[in-house]
Amino acid sequence: MANALTIRGGVTAPQGFLAAGVHCGIKKPGLLDLAVIVSTASGPVAGVFTTNRLPAAPVQLDRAHLRHGIGQAIIVNSGNANACTGAQGLADAEEMATLVARRLNLPVQTVFVGSTGVIGQSLPMDRIRRGIPLVLMRARRSGGREAAKAIMTTDLRPKEIAVAARIAGKTITVGGMAKGSGMIHPDMATMLAYITTDAHIEREVLQRALRSAVDRSFNCISVDGDTSTNDTVLCLANGRAGNPVIQPDSPDAAIFQRLLDRVCFTLAMKVCRDGEGVTKVVEIRVTGAKTVADAKQAANTIATSSLVKTALFGEDANWGRVIAALGRSGVPLDPQRIGLRFGETAIVKDGVGLGPSAERRISRIVRRKEFPITVDLGEGSAEARVWTTDLSYDYVKINASYRS
Repeated sequence: MANALTIRGGVTAPQGFLAAGVHCGIKKPGLLDLAVIVSTASGPVAGVFTTNRLPAAPVQLDRAHLRHGIGQAIIVNSGNANACTGAQGLADAEEMATLVARRLNLPVQTVFVGSTGVIGQSLPMDRIRRGIPLVLMRARRSGGREAAKAIMTTDLRPKEIAVAARIAGKTITVGGMAKGSGMIHPDMATMLAYITTDAHIEREVLQRALRSAVDRSFNCISVDGDTSTNDTVLCLANGRAGNPVIQPDSPDAAIFQRLLDRVCFTLAMKVCRDGEGVTKVVEIRVTGAKTVADAKQAANTIATSSLVKTALFGEDANWGRVIAALGRSGVPLDPQRIGLRFGETAIVKDGVGLGPSAERRISRIVRRKEFPITVDLGEGSAEARVWTTDLSYDYVKINASYRS
């Protein structure tokens, strides 16, 4: 995108946004565990949530608040997911929103809530009640990085991005932060992502743009095939850039879409690269499918195969595991049309392996930290891409002791 510029900052890069992170006592001493994002003006809000049939209390609350269409603040805790906590969990999420709304003198439905961490434990509301006034008093333009750290769980590093472009003679900025490392899989990836923009934009345009951006980013990554109870992507807009309102299907909407796409894709790849125990990120490309649905199904089956992922970790050029996963994907296949490449090196043509020399070439490719694997079904022109990771010893160690 030629007219877009990556700039410093995350959620506070757009005009009119403040953020902060503090330690309130949910996690071990010294670890930030409560974050806030506040806009100095209310505006449209868009959201995309988990497809898990057991959504956490904050997801239930946010879905209800999203129906009002206006947002101004987001309060997020880490270390506790507030999931599978029944009526008390929903009451706690509602109280978090109410406490922020009262302190800021906002309608409660403009406040959104996020939680991430261990499932099945009640929130320590006494600590959160003490923490909310502290984090709100600390909210400032330079607090974006701090907020990004406060939403981390098993993440090794905070994830931020901000981009800007000229729209109708005004500089429009989109900023974002995310957390996610494990339980990452399409529909949605298991993570929280919060995006801010100073664009003046219609809510319907914002919601459509966010859904499209999520489908091309967070819904195209898989670390371990698990989808969480808490997945949330929210985008707040406040209009502080002063541009004419962005209308549906306009050139301005197309520019804004590209900005949002870049933010979401960058954050999604940061999640992949910071996946639990990850040493490799691999793009699975499926081409030549009859339909996009077939291409996605084949790509997701390969991306989530434990045998494929462990071979990637071992740097084993065992291409047969990719073919085996493809064969069980449920997608109609003609074995005599299948092609397979690692990087730019073909290893299968017309359904037949190309022998030891080709395998030696791909054995060098699998040592790279990032590379593509391309499967050509030879059935049509549809295609899809999914980004997956390897499955390492460290992934097992991290998740074997997650609560200890």
